[in-house]
Amino acid sequence: MSGWFLFNSIAMFQQLRTVIYQVNNIEKAKQWYTGITGIQPYFDEPFYVGFDINGFELGLDPDDAGVKKGNNAVAYWKVAAINEAVELMVKAGAKLQTPVNNVGGSILVATLEDPFGNVVGLIQED
Repeated sequence: MSGWFLFNSIAMFQQLRTVIYQVNNIEKAKQWYTGITGIQPYFDEPFYVGFDINGFELGLDPDDAGVKKGNNAVAYWKVAAINEAVELMVKAGAKLQTPVNNVGGSILVATLEDPFGNVVGLIQED
């Protein structure tokens, strides 16, 4: 790969921010993760449960449509400009899985499949 791509890729990923696990029973999963972490969720809705683990998000999502063993967890990388990051990754050979989507307030997320079949999440928070 050329030097510009490597430089832009390193600069693009700012920090790991969120890991979301798809679960088939959100209530049981919430109890289990509360038990093993000792932390109560800060966000608790039927469509999503979020834990703040030392400044990082552990999320539980009951929507397991399209999930098969091996792709049920997505790590989200914080980016400053999500549309530009998606464009760069697609140009580099990634396939868009879920387009940029507002998930509340000013939080934008998208997922892409890298050329090796891994799902990479991007998150932009203003």
